[in-house]
Amino acid sequence: MSAWERIAAWGYQLGWAAMKKIPEPVAKPLFNAIADVASKKGKGPEQLRRNLARVVGPENVTRELVRQSMRSYMRYWLEAFRLPSMVGPELIAKISENVAADVPTKIEASMAGGKGAIFALPHATNWDMAGVWLVNHSGEFTTVAERLRPESLFDAFVKYRRTLGFDVIALSGADKPPMAHMEQTLRENRVVCLMAERDLTGSGVHVDFFGELCSMPAGPALLAKRTGAPLHVVKMHYTHDGWLIELSDPLDTSQPLEDIVQQEADLMAEYIGQKPEDWHMLQPLWHADLSADRRRKMGLDDHSDADAEQGGR
Repeated sequence: MSAWERIAAWGYQLGWAAMKKIPEPVAKPLFNAIADVASKKGKGPEQLRRNLARVVGPENVTRELVRQSMRSYMRYWLEAFRLPSMVGPELIAKISENVAADVPTKIEASMAGGKGAIFALPHATNWDMAGVWLVNHSGEFTTVAERLRPESLFDAFVKYRRTLGFDVIALSGADKPPMAHMEQTLRENRVVCLMAERDLTGSGVHVDFFGELCSMPAGPALLAKRTGAPLHVVKMHYTHDGWLIELSDPLDTSQPLEDIVQQEADLMAEYIGQKPEDWHMLQPLWHADLSADRRRKMGLDDHSDADAEQGGR
């Protein structure tokens, strides 16, 4: 384990231990100040600016937008550190205030088919809050976590989410393949929730996202094709002191896999475009931003000409 990994693991553990004891009126200004420092008063981080430029256009990536984006991102971490001590009837009631009225109806209609339901989410706002609400409404659901280094940090995140009622499985290294585990969840008429816009494996589907080529994971669409479970895309935005949650209608999963993933991408683009500061994407996403080594491993350079001829699809 490197020194940086030890420091990171220690920092997260300290956050969970300390933030639940600090009153919110003190913690919130503190995390806003950290966000302002991290955003360099709106000048960076550079990758965040590049990502936002795809959403709103380079001319509209203002210092205020970058600043608000980092504040939104740090709000997520503040809530994550405090969430285990917040869970209870009062929090459920607060989350429910901004859950669209048709969300329970859509969930129940999908579950009535007996094949479970799949929810695809972008990295927006605080998906853990949506998960807490979902556990209260529908019971335990299954999700996949990226294996982090050091192992102790990954274990801490898994423990954290399991305390919230989530069935968390590792993306790699588990005794049972993640896809088999999720298929079993759906056969039991339960829910699978997956982050859906960042391709962690390098084997995702090429899609047009805000007019430019990137890869997105095939998992949600593949699960829907294999099991017949309805697939929805989740929309989440922050409100002043809460979390707006909406749910798309079921996607048309009779289409080829690539077209289903493009449907997901189109809906996520629509939702992200409505409140881009709440999209917490600080990593390279589009092919044009990937390192040469990453592009080579994904075979992108071999196919770049063909992709261009196909209009980025």
